[in-house]
Amino acid sequence: MRSIRIGAGAGFAGDRIEPAVELVERGELDYLCFECLAERTIALAQLARRHDPSAGYDPRLARRMRAVLGPAMARGVRIVSNMGAANPLAAMNAALDVAREMGLGGIRMAAVLGDDVLTSIAGQDHPLIDREGSLADLAPISANAYLGAFPIARALAEGAQVIFTGRVCDPALFLAPMIHAFGWAEDDWTRLARGTVVGHLLECAGQLTGGYFADPGYNDVPGLARLGFPLAEVGEDGNAVLTKVAGTGGQLTLANAREQAMYEILDPARYLQADVVADFTTLQLAQAGPDRIAVSGVTGHPRPETLKVSVGYEDGFVGEGQIGYAGPGAAARGQLALDIVAERLALLGLPLDEVRYDLIGVNSANVTGRAPDPAEVRARVAARCADRAIAAEIGAEVEALYLNGPSGGGGVTTTLREVVAVASILIGRETVTPSIVHGVS
Repeated sequence: MRSIRIGAGAGFAGDRIEPAVELVERGELDYLCFECLAERTIALAQLARRHDPSAGYDPRLARRMRAVLGPAMARGVRIVSNMGAANPLAAMNAALDVAREMGLGGIRMAAVLGDDVLTSIAGQDHPLIDREGSLADLAPISANAYLGAFPIARALAEGAQVIFTGRVCDPALFLAPMIHAFGWAEDDWTRLARGTVVGHLLECAGQLTGGYFADPGYNDVPGLARLGFPLAEVGEDGNAVLTKVAGTGGQLTLANAREQAMYEILDPARYLQADVVADFTTLQLAQAGPDRIAVSGVTGHPRPETLKVSVGYEDGFVGEGQIGYAGPGAAARGQLALDIVAERLALLGLPLDEVRYDLIGVNSANVTGRAPDPAEVRARVAARCADRAIAAEIGAEVEALYLNGPSGGGGVTTTLREVVAVASILIGRETVTPSIVHGVS
């Protein structure tokens, strides 16, 4: 039976680059996929594009391309990535520039467009699926539909060696090479579901090989500083074996794979994707050797009639200030600092939508209890409001604690950021028309 090898080059926008290079150079890959786009990430990308129309793609794109383009093209490895984020066409052009700078002529690249549906939904109203309310309650600045794998597979069929997408379903990045290599039909629900599950297992890269799994004394994972990212050997039937490059850090065990299989799964019997509905309750995982996990048994059902859309909208500004206290009584002095700022903000009467007062190291995460007196704390105040100038006052009040607060405070940091929040709606498939733009270095 024919098979292909697909590697996971990244699991998020800020991921390490070295493991992807290692996969290209030693993984005997056919395809390398970079999954770099979360809902939060695309909101930040849309914000960047608002300020600069040539921006809006992954800021590490050039670094990744400089690292992997040469070895990938030399070995015939094709690259698929959602590093295009809010601007896939600009991402492709940036990658073409990198290729030309490196003297790599003749590389065929493509940008998959069509996920941007802001214009298409203008004037429409749709209920929000992740909270109460509807689209009419928002003032959208962006709207990106989750595309499936078939537009990417089409770009591969048209000869693209490097492909950049915007918002697509994460597993679709990995499913597309399978569709292209094996000629799977759009209604081959079983194989599409199997490929989707393989993509889901790979999409977080190092998370499958022990990253985010390690817990000393409970889940011990060797070599995390040299963590190797996973790859899949996928057969024509959609079943696969997960593994990693020999000698790299981390591990591939049933425990790792089972945990990743359940990651971000709402209903295991109905994992909704643009291409198929996968049934994880029929998934079979088996240890097939050291650092080898066999994946089989998945079944699928017809794809949904609608597509999910991430809608970005302005949600004000967040101002934040932090100050540190150390030594005996650190927590008490930190709490006094928070009390002072709280009283100051009340005196100023600022129109704040939401305020948080946290002692990092005591109660910022563990809201149900209080830790023993620590040796040091960070007093943090953060507030959200509609006005930039008012949000800036939060950091200013924390900084004023230097001479107007408890003894021993230091290391003040202040930040001010515009918030682009994300809500979700469903739209009919007929609203979305994917397209492909090609370029050559």
